[in-house]
Amino acid sequence: MPGAYDLVIIGGGPAGLTAGLYAARARLNVVMFDPTGGGGWLVKTTTIENYPGFPDGIQGPDLAELLIRHAVKFGLRIVEEPVTALLARHNPKRVVTPSGEHEARAVIISTGSRPMMLGVPGEQELQGRGVSYCATCDAALFEGQDVAVVGGGDAALDEGIEITRHARTVHVIHRRDTFRAERVLQESAFANKKMKFIFDTVVDSINGEKTVGSLSLRNVLTGDASELKVSGVFIFIGTRPNTDFVKDAVKVDERGYIVTNQFHETSVKGVWAAGDVQDKIYRQAITGAGQGAAAAILVEKYLHEHPSI
Repeated sequence: MPGAYDLVIIGGGPAGLTAGLYAARARLNVVMFDPTGGGGWLVKTTTIENYPGFPDGIQGPDLAELLIRHAVKFGLRIVEEPVTALLARHNPKRVVTPSGEHEARAVIISTGSRPMMLGVPGEQELQGRGVSYCATCDAALFEGQDVAVVGGGDAALDEGIEITRHARTVHVIHRRDTFRAERVLQESAFANKKMKFIFDTVVDSINGEKTVGSLSLRNVLTGDASELKVSGVFIFIGTRPNTDFVKDAVKVDERGYIVTNQFHETSVKGVWAAGDVQDKIYRQAITGAGQGAAAAILVEKYLHEHPSI
């Protein structure tokens, strides 16, 4: 049923859940809308070794469950509904879901982003079992092994270089004959003896039973097929922020990321954004959590200073 709240949080990844925890502890009347019930990309990951407080690592779904339990313990209400529109130009803000319009004195958007996928056989089935979209998260799992990186932009080469700190060999596969990455990254990649380059080539399938075992490749110029044996594949062909519902509610950049200032404020007063929906640089669970905490602290201050809103 439609309701009226001090704060509506849209999206339940680490940023949204941490914002919900802080807001609930501040005794704000807060609700979170997330169609999956919370967790974000964590629920699709396996071992996470870089989240503080877990020296032996933790499974992504387990970390998501802990974050949810923590926020709910202090009073966060999570509603499993998608947000289809945000009407933010006037007060109170209106958040539209299938159950109706919900009024909010303030809004935090934390719907995250999603990696662009190759869309080939085996990709979805082997996610978290050799298919990865984050070198910082997963490179250490491939110590001394052969892996592949798919992509030709800054992220592909930058993350590929990072992966060489752990992997024995990193095969960079790119569908064109030249990289789009900035020149300094290309120079670093070509100088790295652990990196091998396969140009004019696409991945037709990712093969393996329980884990990745090989890639089926095809040269786009000759049509020649080949198989590359690897233990993992890192896909860096771009990301898309989950901002379709925002439309003209707040300012977004040319890629659809919400534009924020240093205080995570959007172009509309009373609306904040935190996590990957506005972060194109770090894209980590811990940075999203920190951004969510900062946004919630500022929301509390804003509502205290504007009691009539």
